[in-house]
Amino acid sequence: METTSRPTAQNTASDSPAPDVEDSKAAERAEAAARSAADAYARAPFPWYGLDAAFTGQRWLMQVASAADGVVQHGSLGHGDEPSIRTEATALEKERFAVVITVAASPVRRSGDGTGVLDATTASSAAWLAGSGLLAHTWPPQLDHTLRDDWLDQQTETAFELADDLQGSAWSTLSLPVDGEPTTFHYRESEFGWVLAGSTAAGVHIGAYGRGMSAYGLGFFEVRDLGPYV
Repeated sequence: METTSRPTAQNTASDSPAPDVEDSKAAERAEAAARSAADAYARAPFPWYGLDAAFTGQRWLMQVASAADGVVQHGSLGHGDEPSIRTEATALEKERFAVVITVAASPVRRSGDGTGVLDATTASSAAWLAGSGLLAHTWPPQLDHTLRDDWLDQQTETAFELADDLQGSAWSTLSLPVDGEPTTFHYRESEFGWVLAGSTAAGVHIGAYGRGMSAYGLGFFEVRDLGPYV
């Protein structure tokens, strides 16, 4: 029977990659992931929107969503601190971020695989994505893990109902520049942050959510170069 000897400490050390090799591999993986994300954004048949040049902080790619036929339907660009689920109220207060969601304007249409019908996208679509996005990074400190799923289901349903009624009393209106042109957005606040949504002359709907950054001073512009986000 073939046997193998137990490695000595010396052999183990010599077989292990040097720290600089591990760092190099990690950098290569990160670069490959960044290229893959950028490629996904580049496939979109519509323009992406982010915060304008008045925002000088960190920018980063988030994710895109595609239909069954691979056509990109919407995606998000992040600004500021990368949000994470926090359980401490003090941690929530320190986070400063704004996420901008771009949704392609589409009429009622057949699904890419021909099996159904897709609803038209509207400002309500952007509002729903923004509301659910904020919830994904929210966790009331008084809840434990076993209760969070129930809370999230309940709040997600509420966010959907609110997004479906942009003319309701839960929303106010806010005028913000899009490519320099004043544009009306529907806006609401909660204890966890703010959400806004509107439609643009560029043929897309814009949604946004954030915390720690005032929505009143924001401006949006078409992102022609994703370099600052990669």
